[in-house]
Amino acid sequence: MAEIKENNQVIVDREVPCTVRDGVKLYANIYRPNDGGIYPILLCRLPYNKNLPDFSHRYIDPIRTAMNGFIVVIQDVRGRFASEGEFMPFEQEAEDGYDTVEWAARLPYSDGNVGMFGLSYYGFTQLYAALEKPPSLKAVFPAMTGSISGEAFSRDGVFNFASAETWILESVAPDYLKRKQDSSEYAETIKVITNDLNKIEKWHDFKPINQWPPVTKHPELRELFRKYLNKVYLTDSLSKGTFTSEELKLPAYHLAGWYDNFLGPTIKNYQDMKKSDHNQKLIIGPWGHGAFNSEIGERSFGITSSGLSIEGKEDITSLHINWFDYWLKQDNTVLPEDDEPIKIFVMGINQWRSEKEWPLKRTNNTPYYFHSNGNANANLDSGTLTTVRPEAEQADQFVYDPESPVPTNGGSVLFYNGKNAGPRDQSEIEQRKDVLVYSSKPINTPIEVTGWVKVVLWAFTDAPDTDFTAKLVDVFPDGTAYNLTDGIVRTSHVSGGNGQENLSGKTVKYEIDLWATSNVFLSGHKIRVEISSSNYPWYDVNPNTGETTLDTSEMVQATQTIVHDSEHPSHLVLPVIPIE
Repeated sequence: MAEIKENNQVIVDREVPCTVRDGVKLYANIYRPNDGGIYPILLCRLPYNKNLPDFSHRYIDPIRTAMNGFIVVIQDVRGRFASEGEFMPFEQEAEDGYDTVEWAARLPYSDGNVGMFGLSYYGFTQLYAALEKPPSLKAVFPAMTGSISGEAFSRDGVFNFASAETWILESVAPDYLKRKQDSSEYAETIKVITNDLNKIEKWHDFKPINQWPPVTKHPELRELFRKYLNKVYLTDSLSKGTFTSEELKLPAYHLAGWYDNFLGPTIKNYQDMKKSDHNQKLIIGPWGHGAFNSEIGERSFGITSSGLSIEGKEDITSLHINWFDYWLKQDNTVLPEDDEPIKIFVMGINQWRSEKEWPLKRTNNTPYYFHSNGNANANLDSGTLTTVRPEAEQADQFVYDPESPVPTNGGSVLFYNGKNAGPRDQSEIEQRKDVLVYSSKPINTPIEVTGWVKVVLWAFTDAPDTDFTAKLVDVFPDGTAYNLTDGIVRTSHVSGGNGQENLSGKTVKYEIDLWATSNVFLSGHKIRVEISSSNYPWYDVNPNTGETTLDTSEMVQATQTIVHDSEHPSHLVLPVIPIE
């Protein structure tokens, strides 16, 4: 752990302007040691108000970081709070990021070396700045963030509309409208926004999404919302070419959570960036988005799972201090050989462990096949999960009604005020007729599952377009069923399709990416997978018409058939790790 200097005062310079290439001024707060010294810069660029501690530094203590010999610069991005200009999500962050990095490197108390840190959107600001290759940027620490070539609020063609609606209304709208309205009009506007946020769970039911009243009732927000839904900002932000995180060549420490909505992209950022720069690290805790407590959802993983006491040795601030000490204060070119690049928290046994690579080389990707007599939703013992390949078996069937979707119950979700995230008991949901349940027998010896998880599903539908969902569940001896990870696929976006292909009536092989987990199924537990067609309101419901609820409210029912026989062996693929 980095040593904290005693009796050292910190100066805070507020509202320091940085003028970027088009003359716009971006304002920052700067935390620096009060000793007249020259230090490296740690820069964070965010759209959520640098003056609000819950957002500006959140999980990082800037005072302590400055006391350890850094200049901490926290800046409002263009068009947000104190900074000038128009806010255009993502589109503005590459060039503004470059200019800010080089401005920070020239500050009179800077030694010219700059690192960047931040979570979520301010993880994106690091990656976009790095694309421009500012010469003073030496290392980054992107936490719980998406891929620069991915989509911030969608997954495999399906819209994470509840989080997108929440983000626009809660995080973007207040300051965005304050800048465009006079004080009396805004006073009424903020009352309306507050009232809508208090009822946001009901507002999620409104269709079509592109006419969502909590946003469209404000004329100044309509164009931003339209561009956002249509991914215009993401497209424009990468208009110079097609970029991937593989092109980013600089040391990066990636921070993820097993229940974070950016888990998959964060891990893939690590994998991609490692191809061009081996100086990558990754830590994954049992955390949700921006939440680092030892308790999440309905489970507790022990005090040392917390971001405040990792292994009882360090916290997230000290991870940052140690990382940037290494890359900004010393003339280093490679990670030390004795420093394992990966640290993961293994749930079930609730222990941290260091690893050399991802995926783990000792992984045995093991198929667990679906079996039933055509009644996998009749009761929880009807559908089974074994390592034996199926032969002649009757298919399972259910009716998916988008007017009555399967409710979201935990997972890697991002709802208003962090509601509904993490592991939660799935028992009630598993009683629904539109949820198929396949379970192993109680296991005799523990089974560790660490790595990428997927479901290979053979299915057909009578709808021109529909969704299939899958969820991995750890069933405790008392019947409590905790979700570990989940995924979804839209039939019109299957691999090899053109996005418009009508697969109605065809038996098609789908691969559902459940992202990743690390969990030991203990003796007496069951491994379970749930199959359905909705997870609402985390994902927008598929209306089964060939359209989407982005622009239609018309919905019809679909009959879904899950096939598991010798020619169509539907199965779950688990990355099993030998237990020594």
